[in-house]
Amino acid sequence: MALAREKHFGRAADACHVSQPTLSAAIRKLEEHLGLSLFERRPREVRVTADAEPVIAQAQRVLEQVELLEQLANTQRDQLAGPLRLGAIFTVAPYLFPVLVPKVRKNAPGMPLFIEENYTHVLRGKLERGELDAIIVALPFSGGGLVRARMYEESFSVLLPAGHPWEKQKAIRPDQLLEENLLLLGEGHCFRDQVLELCPAIDSEKHKNLVQIEGGSLETLRHMVAGGLGITILPDSALNSHGYKEDAFVVRPFVKPVPMRTIALVWRDSFPRPKAIEVVRQAVPKEGLGH
Repeated sequence: MALAREKHFGRAADACHVSQPTLSAAIRKLEEHLGLSLFERRPREVRVTADAEPVIAQAQRVLEQVELLEQLANTQRDQLAGPLRLGAIFTVAPYLFPVLVPKVRKNAPGMPLFIEENYTHVLRGKLERGELDAIIVALPFSGGGLVRARMYEESFSVLLPAGHPWEKQKAIRPDQLLEENLLLLGEGHCFRDQVLELCPAIDSEKHKNLVQIEGGSLETLRHMVAGGLGITILPDSALNSHGYKEDAFVVRPFVKPVPMRTIALVWRDSFPRPKAIEVVRQAVPKEGLGH
């Protein structure tokens, strides 16, 4: 599985904590036992053969079941005794974890949290492979064998630099976004897609005022608004000034219906520690993170 994932003998050997010759010999022995060529070896890359794809998929299920067997044995003693591997999307983690982590530590002191921030598609893959126990994402979120529990909802607002002409308005219409330099996160962020849904013309017209920040964060967008480079849209949880004076920005809501997103906790339906999941769910205020 390590070789299929890394596509490189050296990196796979490091992941398995063995030498490269040891790994190579083990792979050859397995191929001889199965009577099947599992990998196509190239100078710079290793590829899974077409015949081996169902074998690789079954191997993943076997490893998950082995881990489940161990977890079942451990959780018979205490479901809150072992670590919990928790992931969250980039636009949620910086604002939710400072609230969530202290409460989890208080209610389950014997359960260390391993935290990861990433894109939705990366978190999905790690959850399905058993590399993460639960993830926090925005709905909708598809996938079989998964449980989804709504955590909170939050609306979107427009962040303006102080003194902006829109400061005189009580609410902003989505079509007005075409008139300004709009700062957005780059490809891969689900929040970017949700913002573009507000005004489809933004994406279809490719208007010159759209500024995409590749690899950036909501905090990067805030810094650029403070620098007078444009306006942006933020979820409620990210509206706090975070080091800036309160008069550096102006926040204006959208006209009704106000755009919103739903944040949910997702885990595999086979995960054997429901008490650990419940501790995480109880650590998040149902009304959301607020302003």
